Amino acid sequence: MNRILALRDLGFSLEEIRQLLTDGLTPEQMRGMLKLRQADIRQQMQEQTGRLERVEARLRQIEQEKNMSKYDVVIKKVEPIKVASIRDIIPTYPEQGHLWCELEGYLAMHRACPSGACFTIYYDEDYREHDIDAEVCEQIESDLSGTRRVKVYVLPDVATMACTVHHGPFVTINEAYSAIMKWIDENGYRINGPGREIYLRGAKDGNQNDPKTVTEIQFPVEKA
Repeated sequence: MNRILALRDLGFSLEEIRQLLTDGLTPEQMRGMLKLRQADIRQQMQEQTGRLERVEARLRQIEQEKNMSKYDVVIKKVEPIKVASIRDIIPTYPEQGHLWCELEGYLAMHRACPSGACFTIYYDEDYREHDIDAEVCEQIESDLSGTRRVKVYVLPDVATMACTVHHGPFVTINEAYSAIMKWIDENGYRINGPGREIYLRGAKDGNQNDPKTVTEIQFPVEKA
């Protein structure tokens, strides 16, 4: 009974304890199981520490601003994505329509249907008013050959992506960018790659004032 209680205190399940007691593990096997348990506990501690830091940051935000932010930021893993894309320098952020027309025309010509929400990747490290390095991307599943202009490749996965969703027209999207940048700084992260705009619900006819537009903003981050 004491051994069962001791193993339960170490975090082993009843099924694991039954195996330990029934199989008569050697000291080396027991050592291996304890090493695994040690690693699990450390992982849980890291996750709980990160959660505590986010709670404390939210509390500070409420105390300073006396209200709740309308933007919730989450950290999630983004899986690899196969895309067809065109990368170029655009005059301003709204002036990327010609890239989309070129990309969609190429997909239509090859009868390749998008398999998910389209998005833009921005490669400049800092905000720019003009001459923005942007890549427009369509998710695809079909086999498709690229060209000098159209690239077909797999975007690698991102283990820690900070994400928030903007409900509303593009003319107010800077509010979402300000919120996610502030969250990244206050929660001890730093950006370590290009940001993405995922167009979950595109603007009707490209109207920058369409209130029903839904855009997810993503930044790959790491602990500062």
